[in-house]
Amino acid sequence: MNASFLNRRHFGGMLGSVLGTAALGAASSMGPASAIANAAEPSGGARTTLPIGISTYSLWRFKNEEFKDVGKCIEIAGEYGFDGVEILLYQISQTEMLSRAALQDIKRKALLSGLALYGMSTHQGFVSPDPEVRRNNIELTIGQIELCYALGIPTMRVNTGRWGTSKNFDELMANRGIEPPLAGYTEEDGFPWVIDALERCLPVAQKCGVVLGLENHWGLGLTPEGVLRIVDAVNSPWLQVTLDTGNFLESPYEKLAKLAPKAVLLQAKTYYGGGEWYTLDLDYQRIGELMRKANYRGWVSLEFEGKEDYKTAIPKSLELLRKSFTR
Repeated sequence: MNASFLNRRHFGGMLGSVLGTAALGAASSMGPASAIANAAEPSGGARTTLPIGISTYSLWRFKNEEFKDVGKCIEIAGEYGFDGVEILLYQISQTEMLSRAALQDIKRKALLSGLALYGMSTHQGFVSPDPEVRRNNIELTIGQIELCYALGIPTMRVNTGRWGTSKNFDELMANRGIEPPLAGYTEEDGFPWVIDALERCLPVAQKCGVVLGLENHWGLGLTPEGVLRIVDAVNSPWLQVTLDTGNFLESPYEKLAKLAPKAVLLQAKTYYGGGEWYTLDLDYQRIGELMRKANYRGWVSLEFEGKEDYKTAIPKSLELLRKSFTR
């Protein structure tokens, strides 16, 4: 996603009117989450299972036009018995973003399906020596935070961005997510850019009550050390970690354990039928245990990346996650 896709200036007066009713919207959107939490608590007061949601990405995956519509994904999530939905921002068109009615309709559909809107996955890129590029991406991210607020979504996935020296994403995956810096620069140059950019986003995140979760993704977030370097430097409760089980291609459990204490959202990948770019044989009982040790009590968000038909793969994924994330 580039900055022009969701630049703050494109919101104009729309967000003013949307945010005027956002407090009410947040309350209505968070209602199902509270109901889920209460329903999961036995008389002793200790929750025995974590809430399991699904990312709309699991159905669309940038190619299945049947599920480009977020509302359709919400309906399927409700039919399959998930507790909530994480929205991939790419699936909300610019026309929908500029329409208060369209945004409110997303909340209405979640309400009718008995689902919480608990997270949004966004894209931005701060790894650039050009201050103007970084400024545009800061504005982009602030606009995304305000959109989360308008939808009553409490946490938002953010990325560092990457150098862009790979020819395309297929080449990046062939190189296991590793790409060289731009000529004349090193990774050491990139960390201050990312830290500064995220710090500039945090006042709006705090004002809107949206916790940013830096994902262990590509770019400077490729390693747990890279993620922690940024999060620890910012040192704010409004920037924590979105932990993705499928983005550490080697020694995943040790790396996941390093980030688990700072996780505000766990994205759980499954690969039934084999993955698009790679397949990981993840032991979710082991992942569940390491998350319990970290006292993680938040959402588990399915990201299905396999080739099997979703009609069989997604129910199997939900069953696996239900069994794995008990307390």
